[in-house]
Amino acid sequence: MKLKEIGALFALAALWGASFLFIRIASPEIGPLLTIEARVTIAGLALFLFILATKRSANFKQWWKQYLIIGALNAAIPFTLIAIAAIHLNASIMAIVNALTPICTALAVWIGMKEKLTVRKGLGMVIGLAGVVILVGWSPISPTKEVYIAIGCSILSTVSYGFAGVYIKKTFTKVSPLSLATGQQIGAAIVLLPITLLFSPPPTASFSLVVILSVVGLALFCTSVAYLFYFYLIDSVGPTKTLSVTFLVPIFGMIWGFVFLQEKITYGMMIGLLIILSSVLLISDISFGPKVKTAKTSPQ
Repeated sequence: MKLKEIGALFALAALWGASFLFIRIASPEIGPLLTIEARVTIAGLALFLFILATKRSANFKQWWKQYLIIGALNAAIPFTLIAIAAIHLNASIMAIVNALTPICTALAVWIGMKEKLTVRKGLGMVIGLAGVVILVGWSPISPTKEVYIAIGCSILSTVSYGFAGVYIKKTFTKVSPLSLATGQQIGAAIVLLPITLLFSPPPTASFSLVVILSVVGLALFCTSVAYLFYFYLIDSVGPTKTLSVTFLVPIFGMIWGFVFLQEKITYGMMIGLLIILSSVLLISDISFGPKVKTAKTSPQ
Protein backbone atom coordinates (compact mmCIF):
# COMPACT_ATOMS: atom_id res chain seq x y z
CA MET A 1 0.00 0.00 0.00
CA LYS A 2 1.07 3.56 -0.71
CA LEU A 3 1.61 6.06 2.10
CA LYS A 4 -1.76 7.78 1.57
CA GLU A 5 -3.52 4.41 1.61
CA ILE A 6 -1.80 3.46 4.87
CA GLY A 7 -2.85 6.84 6.24
CA ALA A 8 -6.45 6.19 5.19
CA LEU A 9 -6.33 2.76 6.86
CA PHE A 10 -5.13 4.25 10.15
CA ALA A 11 -7.70 7.06 9.90
CA LEU A 12 -10.47 4.50 9.40
CA ALA A 13 -9.25 2.46 12.38
CA ALA A 14 -9.01 5.60 14.55
CA LEU A 15 -12.57 6.66 13.64
CA TRP A 16 -14.10 3.22 14.16
CA GLY A 17 -12.13 2.86 17.40
CA ALA A 18 -13.51 6.21 18.58
CA SER A 19 -17.07 4.98 18.05
CA PHE A 20 -16.80 2.91 21.23
CA LEU A 21 -15.66 6.00 23.14
CA PHE A 22 -18.61 8.08 21.92
CA ILE A 23 -21.12 5.30 22.59
CA ARG A 24 -19.68 4.80 26.07
CA ILE A 25 -20.24 8.51 26.77
CA ALA A 26 -23.72 8.87 25.24
CA SER A 27 -25.52 5.58 25.86
CA PRO A 28 -25.52 5.62 29.71
CA GLU A 29 -26.82 9.21 29.61
CA ILE A 30 -29.57 9.19 26.98
CA GLY A 31 -30.16 5.47 26.52
CA PRO A 32 -29.01 2.97 23.85
CA LEU A 33 -31.99 3.42 21.51
CA LEU A 34 -31.83 7.19 21.25
CA THR A 35 -28.04 7.10 20.88
CA ILE A 36 -28.21 4.74 17.91
CA GLU A 37 -31.32 6.29 16.34
CA ALA A 38 -29.51 9.63 16.31
CA ARG A 39 -26.36 7.98 14.93
CA VAL A 40 -27.99 6.25 11.95
CA THR A 41 -30.36 9.14 11.17
CA ILE A 42 -27.64 11.81 11.06
CA ALA A 43 -25.21 9.49 9.25
CA GLY A 44 -27.84 8.43 6.72
CA LEU A 45 -28.78 12.04 5.95
CA ALA A 46 -25.13 13.05 5.61
CA LEU A 47 -24.41 10.18 3.20
CA PHE A 48 -27.60 10.95 1.26
CA LEU A 49 -26.51 14.59 0.86
CA PHE A 50 -23.12 13.35 -0.34
CA ILE A 51 -24.85 11.17 -2.95
CA LEU A 52 -26.90 14.16 -4.13
CA ALA A 53 -23.82 16.38 -4.25
CA THR A 54 -21.93 13.84 -6.37
CA LYS A 55 -25.01 13.22 -8.59
CA ARG A 56 -25.28 9.54 -7.80
CA SER A 57 -28.28 7.41 -6.87
CA ALA A 58 -28.97 4.89 -4.10
CA ASN A 59 -31.88 3.35 -6.08
CA PHE A 60 -34.25 3.44 -3.11
CA LYS A 61 -37.28 2.46 -5.21
CA GLN A 62 -35.61 -0.75 -6.33
CA TRP A 63 -33.86 -1.75 -3.12
CA TRP A 64 -35.91 -0.29 -0.24
CA LYS A 65 -36.95 -3.67 1.19
CA GLN A 66 -33.39 -4.97 1.12
CA TYR A 67 -32.13 -1.72 2.69
CA LEU A 68 -34.52 -2.22 5.60
CA ILE A 69 -33.23 -5.77 6.13
CA ILE A 70 -29.55 -4.89 5.92
CA GLY A 71 -30.20 -1.76 7.97
CA ALA A 72 -31.48 -4.01 10.74
CA LEU A 73 -28.75 -6.67 10.45
CA ASN A 74 -25.72 -4.47 9.85
CA ALA A 75 -26.61 -1.34 11.84
CA ALA A 76 -29.77 -1.21 13.98
CA ILE A 77 -29.30 -4.53 15.80
CA PRO A 78 -25.50 -4.58 16.30
CA PHE A 79 -25.23 -0.85 17.06
CA THR A 80 -28.00 -1.11 19.66
CA LEU A 81 -26.46 -4.21 21.26
CA ILE A 82 -23.13 -2.38 21.56
CA ALA A 83 -24.90 0.64 23.06
CA ILE A 84 -26.62 -1.63 25.61
CA ALA A 85 -23.26 -3.18 26.48
CA ALA A 86 -21.77 0.31 26.91
CA ILE A 87 -23.84 0.85 30.04
CA HIS A 88 -21.74 -1.76 31.90
CA LEU A 89 -18.56 -2.18 29.83
CA ASN A 90 -15.80 0.27 29.07
CA ALA A 91 -14.84 1.33 25.54
CA SER A 92 -11.65 -0.74 25.51
CA ILE A 93 -13.34 -4.08 26.20
CA MET A 94 -16.12 -3.39 23.69
CA ALA A 95 -13.55 -2.60 21.00
CA ILE A 96 -11.64 -5.82 21.72
CA VAL A 97 -14.76 -8.02 21.64
CA ASN A 98 -15.82 -6.34 18.38
CA ALA A 99 -12.70 -7.84 16.78
CA LEU A 100 -14.61 -11.15 16.76
CA THR A 101 -16.58 -9.91 13.73
CA PRO A 102 -14.53 -11.82 11.10
CA ILE A 103 -14.88 -14.99 13.18
CA CYS A 104 -18.66 -14.67 13.37
CA THR A 105 -18.74 -13.83 9.66
CA ALA A 106 -16.94 -17.09 8.91
CA LEU A 107 -19.44 -18.92 11.12
CA ALA A 108 -22.37 -17.24 9.34
CA VAL A 109 -20.90 -18.13 5.93
CA TRP A 110 -20.59 -21.75 7.05
CA ILE A 111 -24.23 -21.81 8.24
CA GLY A 112 -25.84 -19.58 5.61
CA MET A 113 -23.83 -20.42 2.51
CA LYS A 114 -22.79 -24.00 3.31
CA GLU A 115 -19.15 -23.10 2.78
CA LYS A 116 -16.74 -25.74 4.04
CA LEU A 117 -15.45 -25.06 7.55
CA THR A 118 -11.75 -25.86 7.50
CA VAL A 119 -9.75 -27.07 10.47
CA ARG A 120 -7.88 -23.75 10.46
CA LYS A 121 -11.09 -21.71 10.69
CA GLY A 122 -12.56 -24.01 13.32
CA LEU A 123 -9.39 -23.62 15.37
CA GLY A 124 -9.61 -19.85 14.91
CA MET A 125 -13.14 -19.81 16.32
CA VAL A 126 -12.13 -21.81 19.39
CA ILE A 127 -9.10 -19.58 20.00
CA GLY A 128 -11.26 -16.46 19.61
CA LEU A 129 -13.71 -17.63 22.26
CA ALA A 130 -10.79 -18.47 24.55
CA GLY A 131 -9.56 -14.91 24.08
CA VAL A 132 -12.93 -13.56 25.21
CA VAL A 133 -12.86 -15.77 28.31
CA ILE A 134 -9.39 -14.49 29.21
CA LEU A 135 -10.43 -10.91 28.47
CA VAL A 136 -13.46 -11.11 30.78
CA GLY A 137 -11.65 -13.03 33.50
CA TRP A 138 -8.72 -10.60 33.66
CA SER A 139 -10.53 -7.36 32.94
CA PRO A 140 -10.58 -4.48 35.49
CA ILE A 141 -14.41 -4.65 35.62
CA SER A 142 -16.05 -6.71 38.39
CA PRO A 143 -17.67 -9.84 36.88
CA THR A 144 -21.34 -9.21 37.76
CA LYS A 145 -24.46 -10.58 36.06
CA GLU A 146 -24.89 -7.28 34.23
CA VAL A 147 -21.33 -7.45 32.93
CA TYR A 148 -21.85 -10.99 31.59
CA ILE A 149 -25.05 -9.85 29.85
CA ALA A 150 -23.17 -6.89 28.38
CA ILE A 151 -20.42 -9.20 27.09
CA GLY A 152 -23.13 -11.38 25.56
CA CYS A 153 -24.61 -8.33 23.83
CA SER A 154 -21.20 -7.42 22.44
CA ILE A 155 -20.70 -10.93 21.07
CA LEU A 156 -24.22 -11.01 19.61
CA SER A 157 -23.47 -7.75 17.79
CA THR A 158 -20.62 -9.47 15.94
CA VAL A 159 -22.95 -12.39 15.11
CA SER A 160 -25.38 -9.90 13.55
CA TYR A 161 -22.53 -8.39 11.52
CA GLY A 162 -21.63 -11.90 10.38
CA PHE A 163 -25.09 -12.74 9.04
CA ALA A 164 -25.29 -9.27 7.51
CA GLY A 165 -22.16 -10.14 5.52
CA VAL A 166 -23.84 -13.27 4.16
CA TYR A 167 -26.97 -11.31 3.21
CA ILE A 168 -24.90 -8.61 1.48
CA LYS A 169 -22.94 -11.19 -0.49
CA LYS A 170 -26.13 -12.88 -1.68
CA THR A 171 -28.20 -9.75 -2.34
CA PHE A 172 -26.17 -6.64 -3.17
CA THR A 173 -23.83 -7.85 -5.91
CA LYS A 174 -24.84 -4.96 -8.20
CA VAL A 175 -25.08 -2.16 -5.62
CA SER A 176 -22.20 0.25 -5.02
CA PRO A 177 -20.71 0.39 -1.50
CA LEU A 178 -21.75 4.06 -1.13
CA SER A 179 -25.37 3.34 -2.08
CA LEU A 180 -25.40 0.32 0.22
CA ALA A 181 -24.04 2.28 3.18
CA THR A 182 -26.54 5.11 2.62
CA GLY A 183 -29.51 2.77 2.24
CA GLN A 184 -28.31 0.78 5.24
CA GLN A 185 -28.20 3.79 7.58
CA ILE A 186 -31.56 5.15 6.40
CA GLY A 187 -33.07 1.66 6.64
CA ALA A 188 -31.74 1.33 10.19
CA ALA A 189 -33.20 4.72 11.13
CA ILE A 190 -36.63 3.66 9.87
CA VAL A 191 -36.48 0.29 11.65
CA LEU A 192 -35.46 1.85 14.98
CA LEU A 193 -37.75 4.89 14.90
CA PRO A 194 -40.98 3.35 16.32
CA ILE A 195 -39.09 1.51 19.06
CA THR A 196 -37.13 4.65 19.96
CA LEU A 197 -40.31 6.75 20.16
CA LEU A 198 -41.89 4.14 22.39
CA PHE A 199 -39.04 3.63 24.88
CA SER A 200 -36.76 6.70 24.70
CA PRO A 201 -35.44 8.79 26.25
CA PRO A 202 -35.11 7.35 29.76
CA PRO A 203 -36.40 9.48 32.67
CA THR A 204 -32.84 10.16 33.81
CA ALA A 205 -31.62 11.30 30.38
CA SER A 206 -28.98 14.02 30.45
CA PHE A 207 -28.49 16.04 27.26
CA SER A 208 -25.23 17.72 28.16
CA LEU A 209 -22.98 19.34 25.56
CA VAL A 210 -20.51 16.46 25.85
CA VAL A 211 -23.26 13.93 25.14
CA ILE A 212 -24.59 15.89 22.15
CA LEU A 213 -21.11 16.30 20.68
CA SER A 214 -20.46 12.57 21.22
CA VAL A 215 -23.59 11.63 19.27
CA VAL A 216 -22.74 14.04 16.45
CA GLY A 217 -19.16 12.79 16.34
CA LEU A 218 -20.39 9.20 16.33
CA ALA A 219 -22.71 9.87 13.40
CA LEU A 220 -20.65 12.18 11.22
CA PHE A 221 -17.08 11.07 11.85
CA CYS A 222 -17.30 7.44 12.99
CA THR A 223 -20.01 6.55 10.47
CA SER A 224 -20.30 8.93 7.49
CA VAL A 225 -16.65 10.00 7.14
CA ALA A 226 -15.40 6.55 8.15
CA TYR A 227 -17.41 4.93 5.36
CA LEU A 228 -15.86 7.31 2.83
CA PHE A 229 -12.40 6.13 3.93
CA TYR A 230 -13.68 2.55 3.77
CA PHE A 231 -14.91 2.97 0.17
CA TYR A 232 -11.64 4.61 -0.82
CA LEU A 233 -9.64 1.67 0.54
CA ILE A 234 -11.94 -0.92 -1.05
CA ASP A 235 -11.43 0.75 -4.44
CA SER A 236 -7.69 1.41 -3.99
CA VAL A 237 -6.28 -1.71 -2.34
CA GLY A 238 -9.17 -4.19 -2.36
CA PRO A 239 -11.26 -5.74 0.43
CA THR A 240 -8.60 -8.20 1.59
CA LYS A 241 -6.10 -5.53 2.61
CA THR A 242 -8.86 -3.29 3.91
CA LEU A 243 -9.83 -6.10 6.29
CA SER A 244 -6.53 -5.53 8.10
CA VAL A 245 -8.30 -2.60 9.79
CA THR A 246 -9.73 -5.30 12.10
CA PHE A 247 -6.34 -5.46 13.83
CA LEU A 248 -6.12 -1.71 14.38
CA VAL A 249 -9.65 -0.81 15.59
CA PRO A 250 -9.34 -2.41 19.08
CA ILE A 251 -5.94 -0.78 19.57
CA PHE A 252 -7.39 2.66 18.87
CA GLY A 253 -10.43 1.81 20.99
CA MET A 254 -8.12 1.13 23.92
CA ILE A 255 -6.08 4.28 23.27
CA TRP A 256 -9.13 6.57 23.17
CA GLY A 257 -10.60 4.94 26.28
CA PHE A 258 -7.32 5.42 28.15
CA VAL A 259 -6.78 9.03 27.02
CA PHE A 260 -10.31 10.43 27.38
CA LEU A 261 -11.97 8.18 29.96
CA GLN A 262 -8.91 7.14 32.01
CA GLU A 263 -9.76 3.46 31.45
CA LYS A 264 -7.23 0.96 32.73
CA ILE A 265 -5.37 -1.24 30.27
CA THR A 266 -4.40 -4.47 32.01
CA TYR A 267 -2.11 -7.35 31.03
CA GLY A 268 -5.19 -9.58 30.84
CA MET A 269 -6.79 -7.24 28.30
CA MET A 270 -3.62 -7.23 26.20
CA ILE A 271 -3.36 -11.02 26.30
CA GLY A 272 -7.05 -11.39 25.42
CA LEU A 273 -6.62 -8.94 22.53
CA LEU A 274 -3.58 -10.79 21.14
CA ILE A 275 -5.37 -14.14 21.33
CA ILE A 276 -8.48 -12.77 19.59
CA LEU A 277 -6.39 -11.12 16.86
CA SER A 278 -4.45 -14.34 16.29
CA SER A 279 -7.77 -16.14 15.82
CA VAL A 280 -8.86 -13.44 13.35
CA LEU A 281 -5.65 -14.05 11.39
CA LEU A 282 -6.50 -17.74 11.16
CA ILE A 283 -10.05 -17.02 10.04
CA SER A 284 -9.45 -14.20 7.59
CA ASP A 285 -6.49 -15.45 5.56
CA ILE A 286 -5.35 -11.82 5.35
CA SER A 287 -2.59 -11.37 2.82
CA PHE A 288 -1.17 -8.67 0.59
CA GLY A 289 -1.84 -10.50 -2.65
CA PRO A 290 -4.26 -9.74 -5.52
CA LYS A 291 -7.64 -8.15 -4.87
CA VAL A 292 -10.47 -10.55 -4.16
CA LYS A 293 -14.21 -10.06 -3.86
CA THR A 294 -15.65 -10.29 -0.36
CA ALA A 295 -18.89 -9.21 1.28
CA LYS A 296 -19.07 -5.48 1.91
CA THR A 297 -19.76 -5.82 5.62
CA SER A 298 -17.93 -3.77 8.24
CA PRO A 299 -17.30 -4.05 12.00
CA GLN A 300 -18.76 -0.57 12.53
